[in-house]
Order: sequence, then structure tokens, then C-alpha cells
Amino acid sequence: MTARWATFDCYGTLIDWNGGIRAQLARLWPAEDADELLHRYHELEPEIERGHPGLSYRGVMQRALAGLGEVPVGEEDALGQSLPQWEPFPEVRAALTEARARGWRLAILSNTDRDLIEASQRRLDVPFDETVVASEIGSYKPAHVHWEEFFARTDAPRGGHVHVAASLFHDVAPANDLGLRSVWINRLGEMPGPQATRELRDLGALPDTLDELVPADAG
Repeated sequence: MTARWATFDCYGTLIDWNGGIRAQLARLWPAEDADELLHRYHELEPEIERGHPGLSYRGVMQRALAGLGEVPVGEEDALGQSLPQWEPFPEVRAALTEARARGWRLAILSNTDRDLIEASQRRLDVPFDETVVASEIGSYKPAHVHWEEFFARTDAPRGGHVHVAASLFHDVAPANDLGLRSVWINRLGEMPGPQATRELRDLGALPDTLDELVPADAG
């Protein structure tokens, strides 16, 4: 039987990334429009990652925060300090547990640092079989290095693999480039750009969708 692997982006897909960042922006700049700050943050972060692929994610967040305005003294690492408390979306733990029960192996491919992802994994409270983080490979998605490293580490069969993510830019587009199946978790009701193999509003129906894409008796 072919081993079945589901890889996941973490922040925005499993962990409420927007909620975690927005809360800190509202706290740091209470007189500003937190939604507008969050929009600007989304523009800054990928530019920093693209220009500094060897920078830690904590460093990326610090630079992006500084790009929004004058950061209060002592708050330069506000996002990195708060990230371990960012919560999973409510349906995530049950969906991941059910996928594992059906025989799926789980991995995270994340634009983050090892200590931060380990803190988030403790929040998720579901075992993962592999984790690839940007700071250890010197590359940020949408570059393909996360997937190359994942396949090198696991020898996972591409025919038994599905990538699950909320970001079209960081995840679905490169998965398409690599000829991989993908599930787009469209939590924000966005208009599609790159076409994922499947689209879901959240992870509630993910176990069934994974089984549809790669049946348990495949191979």
C-alpha cells in the first residue's frame, strides 16, 4: 500500500495567524486601524522573506513590524513573543486526529523557526511525522525548497501526497508548479487565483477530501 502523506502550512491554515498578528498590532498602535496595519503587514512580510531568505522568521517579523511605524521600546519582538499563544482554529485538532486515524502521515512545511513551530505544535496537540522550517533550510515559500527537503527526508511517494494550505501565493502556486495535489483552505472567502485541486472553507471535511484524492487502497 502506498504511504499517504498530507503536508500542511501552519499559520493561517492550522493556527489563527491573522488573529494573532492583528491582536498585537491593535495593542501596539491602539489609535490606528488594525485591519489596515494587518494589510500592510501582509505586503511587507513576503518582501522581507524574498530579500532575506536566510533570516530567521523571528527576524522577519521584527523587520515587518518596524516597517509599520515606530515600535514602542521593548516591543520589537512582540510578534515572536506572542506567537506561542496563538490558537488553533476550532476544527483543526479533530480533523488532524481523524486523518491520522485513517492512516495519513502528517507533516508541516512552514515559513518559521524551530522553536516557534514546536510551540505551535504543542498548541495543536497532534503528532506530526515531519516538520520542515524555513530557518533551517535558508529558504521561504513560495520557493520550492520546503517540498524538496520534505521529499528528501521522507521518500514520500508523490502519488500519495497532498498539500493543504490557506495561501495561494505561498503554497498552492508552488504546489501547482511541482505537479502536486493541493487543498486550498479558503477561510477568508477569497477569490481564487491559482487553482488548487480542491477548495474547502475549513478543515472540517478534510479527512474525507484527502481520502477522495488518495484512497486508502491506492497503490
